[in-house]
Amino acid sequence: MRRDVLELRRFYATPLGQAVREMVGRKLAEAWDNPKGLDFLGLGYATPFLEGLGSARRVVAAMPGAQGVEAWPHDGRNRACLADEAALPFANALFDRILVVHGLEESDDPTQFLREVWRVLAPSGRVIIVAASRLGLWSDAEKTPFGHGRPYTRGQLEELVRQAELEPAAWSRALYAPPLEWTVGWAEAFEQIGSRLWPQFSGLILLEAVKQTFAVKPKAPPLRAKAMAGALRPVPAGPILEPAARFDKDGVAPRYGSAALES
Repeated sequence: MRRDVLELRRFYATPLGQAVREMVGRKLAEAWDNPKGLDFLGLGYATPFLEGLGSARRVVAAMPGAQGVEAWPHDGRNRACLADEAALPFANALFDRILVVHGLEESDDPTQFLREVWRVLAPSGRVIIVAASRLGLWSDAEKTPFGHGRPYTRGQLEELVRQAELEPAAWSRALYAPPLEWTVGWAEAFEQIGSRLWPQFSGLILLEAVKQTFAVKPKAPPLRAKAMAGALRPVPAGPILEPAARFDKDGVAPRYGSAALES
């Protein structure tokens, strides 16, 4: 059962929610530091982390029907919609970047959920999944949105995204402070110390995966995504083609650039 959108909004209005927004938002900003000309989708309840994408070509928020939807942004034209998580109302290969927050843990069918992510993600596009860590304190904190649904280990997330034909590319962790209001003022210190002394006990795991298209699947055994120092640091994908330039004057589709992966 998904948390109601009003519960999520109330949480992110609290000091503890603001600390989560700051700690996770920093990781995301370092991972996707140049949104210019890209199309973004926030899936689940990702709106607290979609700020700062003013140079993106398009930013859309889709919220599952069982959760409910709120108008977003609060000033300006609405760019949020209610969506069936098993059949997103978007065309194939539409988005260059997808951010999933409060989406996977409470999904009835996580594999189908990620298959839809794969469908609407452009070739060489990238998705970051933010999920509660099974070993962290936040997965047991029922007063926060991260204490509901199904938490994951890194290995479980990697296996799940591979089942959806996505390839893990990088990962990181966040939220080492206990999920208590009094820790808000010490959140930065917990983040610095925790990442060095007890990294496996973070509250959240951030896994980045890339959409690759192959004529024949490789037979080599899959490699685990490599940890990045400090944050996710993906290699930029190939050049983004404007919709009007998808075909040349002879009706031939141009080839996408290949994305370099860090493994």
